[in-house]
Amino acid sequence: MKSRPVSLAQARRIAVHAQLLDGSATSVLDTVRRLGFLQIDPISSVAPPQQLVLWSRLGSFDPAELDQLLWQERKLFESGAFIRPIEDLPLIVARMKRRRGKQMYERRGAEFLKTNARFKRHLLRELELRGPLLSREIEADLMVSRDPHDWWGSRKVTLMLELLEGRGIVAIVGRRGKQRVWDLAERWYPPVEKMSWPEARRMLEEKRWRALGVRFERGEWRAHPDASDGGVPRRTTFLSPFDRLIHDRDRADGLFGFFYRLEMYVPKAKRQYGYYVLPILRGDRLIGRIDPVFDRKAGVLRVNSVHWEPGAKPVALDRPLRDLACFVGADSIGE
Repeated sequence: MKSRPVSLAQARRIAVHAQLLDGSATSVLDTVRRLGFLQIDPISSVAPPQQLVLWSRLGSFDPAELDQLLWQERKLFESGAFIRPIEDLPLIVARMKRRRGKQMYERRGAEFLKTNARFKRHLLRELELRGPLLSREIEADLMVSRDPHDWWGSRKVTLMLELLEGRGIVAIVGRRGKQRVWDLAERWYPPVEKMSWPEARRMLEEKRWRALGVRFERGEWRAHPDASDGGVPRRTTFLSPFDRLIHDRDRADGLFGFFYRLEMYVPKAKRQYGYYVLPILRGDRLIGRIDPVFDRKAGVLRVNSVHWEPGAKPVALDRPLRDLACFVGADSIGE
C-alpha cells in the first residue's frame, strides 16, 4: 500500500488520532508501543516530560506503572534519553553496533574512549564485580585527567558510561531518584536477533512515520497507508514541549498554523509566553498556550498565564487543570 494525499483538515485529524490524542489511548504500555518512544528530560516544572506525554493521552495515571514496566517487567527499556518498547531492542542494538561515521561528535567519543582505555577496563570490572552502580559510586582515579575538558567538561565518569551505553556495552538498569543505575548490558538486555543497521534504520523510520500519521512531501500532506481519520475529538488537553505532535516545529506550524518554541533558555525579559509553556490542544486544533508550574512545597499548581491563538475561541480549562493537578498531586490550583 502507498501513502495517499489528504487535505490539511484531514491531515490534522489523522495526526491527532495517530498520536492517540483523541482519547483512544488505553494503557501505558500500549501508548508507548504506539508512539514508539518517550523522550526523557530532567526539567519538570509540572511533571517529567515522559510522564506528561502519557498524561496528555491517558489522563491521570499512576507513574509507578511506568517504573514497573521498565525495571520489573522489562517490557520497556531506557536507552539514551528515550524509553522504548522492548520489541524495538533489536533495532536499537543494530544502531549501537553500527559502523561509526566521521561526524565530529563520533570522533570525539572515539578519542575519549581511546585516551581513557585503562579507565574503561576498570569501569567494566567494577560493574562486573559490584554492579549495578550509580556513576558516583565508580572511582575515577584512573582517568588520564580529571580536569575539565573543552569538549566534554568534568562529567567524565558519566560520559564514559554514556559512550559505552551508546555502543551496547553497558545499560541503564534502574533509577534512584533522578540518578541512573548502570550495569553490564549482557546482564540486562535479553538476547536479540542480529540485523543490519540499514535494515533497522528503515524499520525505525517506518515506525516513526506510522506514529506521526502524516508527513509533508512534494508540496502536499500524505497519510501513512495504515493511518485513519478518527474525526474531530471532543477533548481538551495540554502538551509537553517534547510531545511528538509539536516536536517538529516546522511540521506543527504547517499542520496547525502554530509556531512554538521552548523559552526556558530565553532571558526572562525577552520571553513572549513563559518559561515552560504547554500548547493547548482542543479537538484537532492548537488553540493556545498555558504556563503552569507545580509549587511542590505549597502543593499548588499555579497558572502563570494563558494565551489564546489569534482567532481561537477561548474555552474553559477547569477540567484539564483539575486532572493535571490530581495527576501531579497538587492540593489546589492558583495563580
